[in-house]
Amino acid sequence: MTFLPSVIRADFRGGFRIRLTFNDVLEGTVDFRPWLEGPVFEALKDPAYFREFFVDGGTVAWPNGADIAPETLYEAASAQRTRGQRPPRALRSQGSRGRATAPTRVKSPKARVRP
Repeated sequence: MTFLPSVIRADFRGGFRIRLTFNDVLEGTVDFRPWLEGPVFEALKDPAYFREFFVDGGTVAWPNGADIAPETLYEAASAQRTRGQRPPRALRSQGSRGRATAPTRVKSPKARVRP
């Protein structure tokens, strides 16, 4: 079976950017400006209307029926990761002040004794 990406969370990040989380925990902030062409996307050029997005059917959609294929969004978020973005949140742990920190290894309480 082929992996089918699905948006499970979307958070506005300013301008025409949305932070997306996918069903495989990939995260990335995607700039939607390149896709705002054509009649169905005309209303999205208004920043106030753009912010009315919601997650529906595994992708980002708007009240006028406009949406972007989740595969396209996944590809954009994946390309961003290859340019040095942080790993997905699931692979990080939170420090005491809410900052992302590297996961720590827990040592076993029993010491290993070599024969």
